[in-house]
Amino acid sequence: MKKLEVELCGIRMKNPLMLAAGVLGISPSLLKRVADAGAGAVVTKSLGVEQREGFSGPVLVDLGYGLLNAMGLPNPGVREFCRELEEFGEIGVPVVASIYGFSVEEYVEAAAYAERYVDAVELNVSCPHVEKVGVQFGQSPELLREVVEAVRSAIRKPVFVKLTPNVTNIAEMAVIAEDAGADAVVAINTVRGLAINPELRRPELSAVFGGLSGPAIKPIALRCVYEIYQRVNIPVVGCGGVSTWRDAVEFLMAGASAVQIGSAVYYRGVSVFSEISRGLAEFLNSSEFSSVEELVGIAHRST
Repeated sequence: MKKLEVELCGIRMKNPLMLAAGVLGISPSLLKRVADAGAGAVVTKSLGVEQREGFSGPVLVDLGYGLLNAMGLPNPGVREFCRELEEFGEIGVPVVASIYGFSVEEYVEAAAYAERYVDAVELNVSCPHVEKVGVQFGQSPELLREVVEAVRSAIRKPVFVKLTPNVTNIAEMAVIAEDAGADAVVAINTVRGLAINPELRRPELSAVFGGLSGPAIKPIALRCVYEIYQRVNIPVVGCGGVSTWRDAVEFLMAGASAVQIGSAVYYRGVSVFSEISRGLAEFLNSSEFSSVEELVGIAHRST
């Protein structure tokens, strides 16, 4: 059996598959369920300083080729979540806390509190449907640098930055995140989109616009990972439309050191982690590669 284990910013994972933020990460018990199903690491739902209820329904539309959602970042608040996490005990795999804020100070406060309970912090600067979380920070080079520098100077645990595809040049934003002190970047968050109900003659989502995820955005995400890998020296985590072991291999070959899985959990359940892990192992066993790490970025060396 060949090696599926990877190391991401000093964090050892039994395989490169991570639960993406926003999917089954609202409670420690659900994180444990995903870990037991075969994930190499889990990312919480995005947590803020204060509890947030999110938007009223409808907040999710299944388009068949992907999901369009505008949940509004519902969460119990970082302190309550971390209290539950401490009381729950071991999850069994590394835990990454997704953090958001409406100001630089809120990002720092939430990250500083969470780092005592988790293995790394992922900055959500790319939510496409909550004002001043995605648009303000993820699309502004100056604000992105400011928030990453502030969080990096405030905590010791690894800092991941989840980037938005809703920019002109995502690779440039990755470079800014790296220069500001990010230990890794995650590409990508959802793509801003819209769905309209012809019968009701209005947008499907209560928030009007939402974030598109799932198979429809895989080529976009793959392109972003490929471009970012060429520009930075820190690890890239691929996210966007990973549904099969072949998808995972494509992201690894494009330059991802690990991949996050989100919408596939909605479509196929938590068993998707063990299914992709088995497929990845079979691919390695039938190839000349001895480890997952040997796949990372190989598409660049083959062109």
